[in-house]
Amino acid sequence: MLIAILALPIVTGLIMLFFGRALLCRLLLPVTAFCHTLLTAAIAWQVAHGQKPSALAGMLAPDALGVLFLAIASVLFLAVSFYTVSYLREEERIGIHTNILLDHGQFTNQPERRFAAFLCFFLASMSLVTITPHMGVQWVSVEATTLSSAPLIYFHRHKSSLEATWKYLIICSVGIALALLGNILLSVAFYSPKAPADAGFDQVAWFIAHAKNANPTWLKAAFVFLVVGYGTKMGLAPLHNWLPDAHSQAPSLVSALLSGALLNCAMLGLLRGHQIMQAAQLGEMSSQMLIFFGLFSLVTAAVFIVGQGHYKRLLAYSSVEHMGILALGIGVGGLACQGAMLHAVVHSLTKCLLFLLSGNILARYHTYSSYDVRGLRWTMPFTGSLWLAGFFAIAGSPPFGLFVSEMLIFKGLLAQGYVWLAISYLVLLAIIFVGLSVACLRMVQGNRPLDMPKSPREPVLSVLPPLVLAICVLGLGLCVPDALWHFLVRAASLIG
Repeated sequence: MLIAILALPIVTGLIMLFFGRALLCRLLLPVTAFCHTLLTAAIAWQVAHGQKPSALAGMLAPDALGVLFLAIASVLFLAVSFYTVSYLREEERIGIHTNILLDHGQFTNQPERRFAAFLCFFLASMSLVTITPHMGVQWVSVEATTLSSAPLIYFHRHKSSLEATWKYLIICSVGIALALLGNILLSVAFYSPKAPADAGFDQVAWFIAHAKNANPTWLKAAFVFLVVGYGTKMGLAPLHNWLPDAHSQAPSLVSALLSGALLNCAMLGLLRGHQIMQAAQLGEMSSQMLIFFGLFSLVTAAVFIVGQGHYKRLLAYSSVEHMGILALGIGVGGLACQGAMLHAVVHSLTKCLLFLLSGNILARYHTYSSYDVRGLRWTMPFTGSLWLAGFFAIAGSPPFGLFVSEMLIFKGLLAQGYVWLAISYLVLLAIIFVGLSVACLRMVQGNRPLDMPKSPREPVLSVLPPLVLAICVLGLGLCVPDALWHFLVRAASLIG
């Protein structure tokens, strides 16, 4: 199954790239996503029941932490695949595009078969990130996510998307290069003439088992480079500069995958380093670094969200906020770390929901400005209702799942004695809530634009995936299933 979960999207992507017509691509994409989700569910069942699936001599051997992020990526891709069918059909109908707000004039899209193929390659690279225990293979797969997602950002061929793509490539490649240096320093830290010549493919387990014999100076240096390298791809401030441009210029379905799945994959690389630091009894340093970057990300998000008029950039800075919350919870540990695992799940679902809805809004209003979008409740009643629900969810309001996860992190802060940090955490969340509410409520309320019909038809596939995601986010706020909670606790226990 582990080989199949990689081979399936790769083979499908190659078929699309070389032989795919529009109808075939639109048929294969959701079928591939559905089969990938079934394989992921089977792997998750094995891991949840104490089994250790393995393939390719241990190169593929996921643990609970990896399977958690694999499941998130697979579920989001399934939702996005159905949305993509409606999106590509609408893009084909429009043909040549004119972006009124940005004044790019006319521009064309890249071929649909190439777009669909690179979506599959993107899924394969994210899957490899999550199921390999080898730090080198993980580094290669994280770089592969960059290369496979860059053409997706440049789907609309105009100068702003080209600029965003190059910015994404350059900044993330520099970050990944620093992460490579961190991996090299990690090997230096464990080098010893008496050590086994080959640790095998399960490097994470080997490093953890021999962590007390590592050179602490080299190990600390390695973790610094891992944090800076993978933190860049994760979107932690002040390393987040690529994120607002890429998220705002990419098609909304691509932004949903970047924010909901890709950032988690980058975080997994950082967490592997944190696991090793904990085992080497250097967890205090790694925890303090995560807390610092987490708090700095929250402050940065609060500054840029307030007064932000570009609603896709608003969601991008919200991703910076929530990556900060995750880093904060993981750095504190204990109950906060368990809350962070739940937060990773619910944030991914919610952010995917909002980005898909932003695509509906952009297709209808032809503007990125929240000041120019008015009366969503009249012009797009389904999208408007889900947009309002998504705002309350992403802002951490009850009864949605993010309220539960943020409260668990808050209780964890207090339990560990971080009183002033807990107070700062609440204040920053309150500021961000105000900034989000001003923009989102302004878009939903207001009078209907005179040039738009009252209740135009909304394609089913453009609102059904967001609706399912909204139900999941609400359900996790009302009740977290015991099986899921035990799995989250097990994943959290791997990182302290």
